[in-house]
Amino acid sequence: METIIPLLEIIRRLRGENGCAWDRKQTPSTMWKCLAEELYELEDAIVKDDEVNIVEELGDVLFQILFIMEIYADAGRFSFDRVVNAVAEKMIRRHPHVYGDSRITSEDGLNKQWETIKAGEKVGSGVSERPSALDNVPSGMPGLLRALKVSKSAVKAGFEWENLGQVLDTAVSEIHEFEAALSMDQDDAMLEFGDILFSLVNVARFAGFHPETALCRSTSKFEQRFRIMETALEKQGLNLKEISSEEKEKHWQAAKEIYDQKKA
Repeated sequence: METIIPLLEIIRRLRGENGCAWDRKQTPSTMWKCLAEELYELEDAIVKDDEVNIVEELGDVLFQILFIMEIYADAGRFSFDRVVNAVAEKMIRRHPHVYGDSRITSEDGLNKQWETIKAGEKVGSGVSERPSALDNVPSGMPGLLRALKVSKSAVKAGFEWENLGQVLDTAVSEIHEFEAALSMDQDDAMLEFGDILFSLVNVARFAGFHPETALCRSTSKFEQRFRIMETALEKQGLNLKEISSEEKEKHWQAAKEIYDQKKA
């Protein structure tokens, strides 16, 4: 706690009588938006493996979390100890193979054990069983993350493809349906495009990687290649809007080659 205390003191001074008017008026709801932004900035730093920014963004995320906790504590809702003790007890309870006598070692077995314990917690707390396997998916999650969460919840309930080939076939089928819908109503085309994205989320899940991470890395790669191309065009006194498609392709391929050489 020694390293946390200075942050808490800063937060309490900012929210104090002689502190900052902006900090004093914040609520958990307004601060959640700040936390969400910081989480995405942290993700970007992690994807880029930028150590300086990872340290900075981890600090920002920690600060936002402590700020929200302090708001609740200041209002007399609950203490820091309650938050820390609750998660510590839960993690110990859900890892009996580490803290208890369970001898499960396979990843599949560990996942099943986790879900069994989690379900038992709901029953023990007096919370009735949910009527749907999807009821635990927050509606406010970003689309890509929510699609993955929905898919995983459906899989836990027993709804799953047999192999990756089937998932890829589904994605290809959705692309064909989108192509057909383009000549019809725009809403139909939009829905079919959404089906493509949803099926690709499942391709990523089945292949064993996070779709958000994959998209972030691809976007970062495009961004870096585009910046290389911009720099090259500027040095040659060229404007991207004024050159032909053939010239754009030539400069794009050159940028890709430079990027690949830097990564090698």
